[in-house]
Amino acid sequence: MRFLRGLLLSVAAFAGFAFARSSTGDSVLVLLDPSLKRENFSIFFGDLEKQGYKLTFRSPKEAEPQIIKDDVAQFAHVILFAPDTKSYAPDVTPQSLVSLLNKNTNLLLALSTKQTPLSSLASEFSLILPPPGTPLVSHFPQRDTPATIIPVQPPRANGVISPNLEPVWFSGVPQALGTNPMLVPLLKAPPQSFASDGDSDASANTVVEAAEKGGEGFWAGSQLSLVTGFQSLNNGRATWVGGVDLFTDEFFNKEIAKGKLSGNRQFARDVSAWTFQESQVLRIDSVEHHRLNETLPRETYTINDRVTYTAYISKFNPEHDLWEPYSGVQDLQLEFTMLDPHVRTALLPDTSEPGKYSVTFRVPDRHGVFKFVVDYKRKGVSYLESTTVVPVIPPRHDEYPRFLSAAWPYYAGAFSTSAAFVLFVALWLAGDDREPKRSKGSKAE
Repeated sequence: MRFLRGLLLSVAAFAGFAFARSSTGDSVLVLLDPSLKRENFSIFFGDLEKQGYKLTFRSPKEAEPQIIKDDVAQFAHVILFAPDTKSYAPDVTPQSLVSLLNKNTNLLLALSTKQTPLSSLASEFSLILPPPGTPLVSHFPQRDTPATIIPVQPPRANGVISPNLEPVWFSGVPQALGTNPMLVPLLKAPPQSFASDGDSDASANTVVEAAEKGGEGFWAGSQLSLVTGFQSLNNGRATWVGGVDLFTDEFFNKEIAKGKLSGNRQFARDVSAWTFQESQVLRIDSVEHHRLNETLPRETYTINDRVTYTAYISKFNPEHDLWEPYSGVQDLQLEFTMLDPHVRTALLPDTSEPGKYSVTFRVPDRHGVFKFVVDYKRKGVSYLESTTVVPVIPPRHDEYPRFLSAAWPYYAGAFSTSAAFVLFVALWLAGDDREPKRSKGSKAE
């Protein structure tokens, strides 16, 4: 049995060199605008097919294949490369796209500088776009490309993007981020860039005036995002890209410096991997709870019990298409709540077993219906949620301790009083019982 298990793992590892699968499925619908040629994105689409994805192409105005049929999503992922399209088929609406996200179908959407239905949909995701016809412009560093084609350095320390990546070429519209905590910025604009309706320095005066006035008119600097991810509460992911050119073969093969290709290809691979739930995907496999020094859970716990709570967490490995135990979460917390948390403690990895997180705590001195709650939400990582309801009751009449240490003074007072009373009675009864002497003047009977 052990040999068979090792053989299966070896086969899975060998297959992983050729394929990297998503945790939610491998079917992809590509809505490609007719004005965009598929050949211009051959490297990007080819890489996805090499990873094992099954691509289905369709025009945004075509009716087949349907995205949703009988209220069931027909594809695990949707790529919407139609930045300039203003009318879509009946099954492609802002409501249907949001519905797909709620059904755990992942979305990769490209924007443009024109006003389209996607521009309106972006505002529902707390993305604020500049006025139409306002691309991102930067005159630094000095180069032989137009000011609207900008080399952007990806983030160095990011769990989504590969480290030490070469700058990527970008051309498109920036986005200002709202206050939605579900947004995950993947690529920020360079500090010296700004949004403008032209690529000449004359329009920079407008930016200066907007900076003096403040408000949303100031579209400049690294406060702007160029590629922004969004993760819903059910872990469905959507990524908004400011320009579709980022995925073209031209930008993939364009050099940043002499002899150095841009990082667009790897960046596009990292973005699609995160969007399609290949990377940074966690889940809670199971949870356990029991009293200290016991192994089975109880239907009820008693106040002041010592309880051990354990959670088992795994991470998806796209290369092997397997869920593997994961002990890399260092800031996980457990709450024991009844309306409000009565206990909040760190749920740390257990070194005795990979993927095991355990903590022991004392149940509060209050009875009622409590919940074990794990609620882990971090940007770029799958949300972890688990809730287990348990009643907490007072001790039974035969479960109270016979003697309380705090009551020893009262015990001593009671015992000493009893002992003194017994001693007094003993002395009284054992006292002298001789008759008293009669006086001389008394008459005899």
